[in-house]
Amino acid sequence: MTLQNNYLHDVREQYEHLPYPPRDPQDESKRLITTWLDDLPMINHYCYAGRQSFRNGFRALVAGGGTGDGTIYLAEQLRNTGAEIVHIDLSAASIEIAQRRAQVRGLANVRWLHGSLLDLPDLDVGEFDYINCSGVLHHLADPNAGLAALLKVKKASGALGVMVYGQYGRTGIYQMQELLRLINRTTAEPAEKLATAKEVLKTLPPSNWFRRGQDLHRDHLVFGDSGLYDLLLHSQDRAYTVEEIFRWFSDGYGLHLQFTDVGRGRSSYMPDMLVGPHSPGFLADVCARPLREQYAVAELLSGALTMHSFFATQSAANVAPYGDAEQIPFFFHEPVTGPQLSALIHKSKVAPFVFNHAHTGITKAVDQGKFGKFILKYIDGKRPFADVFALVRAEDQFKRSPPGDTELFADFQPLYDFLNAIDRLLLQHPSAAG
Repeated sequence: MTLQNNYLHDVREQYEHLPYPPRDPQDESKRLITTWLDDLPMINHYCYAGRQSFRNGFRALVAGGGTGDGTIYLAEQLRNTGAEIVHIDLSAASIEIAQRRAQVRGLANVRWLHGSLLDLPDLDVGEFDYINCSGVLHHLADPNAGLAALLKVKKASGALGVMVYGQYGRTGIYQMQELLRLINRTTAEPAEKLATAKEVLKTLPPSNWFRRGQDLHRDHLVFGDSGLYDLLLHSQDRAYTVEEIFRWFSDGYGLHLQFTDVGRGRSSYMPDMLVGPHSPGFLADVCARPLREQYAVAELLSGALTMHSFFATQSAANVAPYGDAEQIPFFFHEPVTGPQLSALIHKSKVAPFVFNHAHTGITKAVDQGKFGKFILKYIDGKRPFADVFALVRAEDQFKRSPPGDTELFADFQPLYDFLNAIDRLLLQHPSAAG
């Protein structure tokens, strides 16, 4: 296709000379890079009420796919399903890397487009069940025009997976960007800008906000010149607060948002998950407020959200419903099992049970209920809640007065809410099981 002029020239040139993230296609024979918003079980749980089989012509778009992380991960998961993934990007150099990665893996289910996502409504690409747009909208001159273009090619029943930068977590980055713009005011050469940036980084005083917060941003250390330029020298870069995202996506387009921080789920947006096992006095009042306001509080309380990742769907009904006995609960994202958690709770003599979750760093006291450890014991990723509950009722101590489904769901809810908030316990309907 012919590249139109509705993009920022400097942005395109940056990614032609410094494709991001830098990838060696030959590494595909050694490992598969996963991308949080493209995990099919997550998409199913949050976007399709647990009922999407990903068969029968599922179509995914990766808008601004870069060097291919999201595209390759989706294509690998959807191999041999009849699905099609469309990858579009401004940078020919980036597309070439992504194509070579697909070739190494023998993936034939990707269609490649060189162009701007703003052109999508005019390209006769059809409509998509799922659209990934990760780290792209914030680099457009008019981000809302980009979102509008994506919505025009999304099926009415489809979903978006979006990542945009977070304002408060990138405070030090924007101070550095402004510093480097001032220092580099007399040069337009990328190589000179890079050289100067490296000198500045070596001489930052301890008081500098970027230096103080380097645990929040490491692209310049991990991805070399490409990462440094993308982080500190980008020509078009803006960020958003939670409230701005709600105003844009929810108020502006009526979309339901499901935030899920990489590795931590929506726990990063929940004040009660950030303060530890003890509840400060202000917490009860804050947690009684609408989720939108709670998320805004959590963003400021944490200060560490450098990006906002979320699914956007037509309504809250797209999320798999807790309380449906047909749904199958299963553990995801780490090798924990229901019986293992059941055993931990069984051995604990403390109520409520205190989770010390190593992968997220979250410590939280959770009411394990009367039946929680028994319910966990029978969660194997295959049984629906109906079968799990039947096994609980068959336990000797419950046979005389067996609890009903409503009682069991209510009893297990605190445990489910915690494990689901960190995206370790998800749901799938039997109709979607392969």
